[in-house]
Amino acid sequence: MEYIKAFVVGGIICLIGQVILDNTKFTPAHLLLTFLLSGVILGALGLYQPIVDFAGAGASIPISGFGNSLAKGAIKGANEKGIIGAFTGGIEATGAGVAAIILFGYIMAVIFNPKTKD
Repeated sequence: MEYIKAFVVGGIICLIGQVILDNTKFTPAHLLLTFLLSGVILGALGLYQPIVDFAGAGASIPISGFGNSLAKGAIKGANEKGIIGAFTGGIEATGAGVAAIILFGYIMAVIFNPKTKD
């Protein structure tokens, strides 16, 4: 049942993104930023965590889940270190994920030799 909930919620997030792309003049970059900011806002308001608790990876893997992690880290950092913690907390909370993205992206670029479109 856990996999089904993750699939359905992740699918709904993707469906929302596809509907936005199809019906607006948003570019994928606009959509990426919109989902990231929505994750930050919903995370800061405490509204995204119940979705993560229900759907697990279906809500934490998309970019909105990354925004939620940034918000949680910033709030935790602000509570512990004040205003400086608000700026550094999000980076501390998501640093391992960013490092993994850079590392795996580099490895894939070396293995598959990407080319630009003509």
